[in-house]
Amino acid sequence: MAADYSRGAAAATGPLLVLGLETSCDETAASVVRLDEAGGAEVLSSVVHSQIDDHQAYGGVVPEIAARSHVEMIDGVAKRALADAGVGWGSLDGVAATAGPGLVGGVMVGLSYGKAAALARGLPLVAVNHLEGHAVSARLAAPAPYPFLLLLVSGGHCQLLEVRGVGDMSRLGATIDDAAGEAFDKIAKSLGLGYPGGPALEKLAEGGDGSRFDLPRALLGRKDCDFSFSGLKTAAARIAQTADTDQDKADLADAVQSAIARQLAERSARAMDLYAERHDHRLFVVAGGVAANHTIRRVLEETAARRGFGFLAPPLKYCTDNAAMIALAGAERLRLGLASPLDAPARPRWPLDEAKAASDPLFKAGRKGAKA
Repeated sequence: MAADYSRGAAAATGPLLVLGLETSCDETAASVVRLDEAGGAEVLSSVVHSQIDDHQAYGGVVPEIAARSHVEMIDGVAKRALADAGVGWGSLDGVAATAGPGLVGGVMVGLSYGKAAALARGLPLVAVNHLEGHAVSARLAAPAPYPFLLLLVSGGHCQLLEVRGVGDMSRLGATIDDAAGEAFDKIAKSLGLGYPGGPALEKLAEGGDGSRFDLPRALLGRKDCDFSFSGLKTAAARIAQTADTDQDKADLADAVQSAIARQLAERSARAMDLYAERHDHRLFVVAGGVAANHTIRRVLEETAARRGFGFLAPPLKYCTDNAAMIALAGAERLRLGLASPLDAPARPRWPLDEAKAASDPLFKAGRKGAKA
């Protein structure tokens, strides 16, 4: 990721006030965050316009609809974030905008708006990796000193990373097919729960007994930290076809939630053991939309405690996509004097550990795997 940034200014020493913009999927979001000299973050405003109603009829996000909505909403959302924070453009020290990964049509909207604002106001631009935003999201509410072990788990991503500092991360494991959040959403759809499926499945599982169903456990013969949820998704979808009663559906929902939580905990425990060999400071951070699931939070927190790790997850409002995390990631780069050129590209794919993505790609050349 270093190649996308240059030292356009001296490292900043005082407080920094940054406007963040997020348009990578189906939320148009803007936020103003203040980063103090000690690295503490204060969220002055966080505005999120959700497109759930626009996509509900389709059972998922339609990229064209999402991009059009971002175009219509971005200016008003950004101006509201500034007004809610009680600041004007002249008070800002920089603009941070998601530059990927995500639905590239939406990414282009927020990034283009950020470039225009930076150019017009003479402000530095930081093109932020959306995943790095999630990586620092826990720091919005509590201190999370580097280094730490990160489980990033959302609708589009599931990976374990050793986070040593700003932009300095190594991949320990990742999904080889579906992300955990994607499995939640697609199984929920097979149960007729609609969109978004993850929260609906979690609510349904509250009244279920998952012990009724024996769902497959993936990659049992491997001792690495990679994930796989496609087999679970397929098995659950088949069972859902014969789930005739509300209790059947609740029991299946609980079984699915428990199976996902178990796999996340097993792989995280392996990663903790690897991480502990290299670091004395043991903090386990869980971020991303699936981190809002209460059962998964509890299971992962218990796993961390057994391994002697502290546990930290963002407040629920910062688990799903938001611009406060983008503003913070941008502010941390500006603190180091790092900024982006105005021709920074919108990227549909942008791995956090680009070196490992190049040397050991999860999806090899050829027709292999669900994502090939």
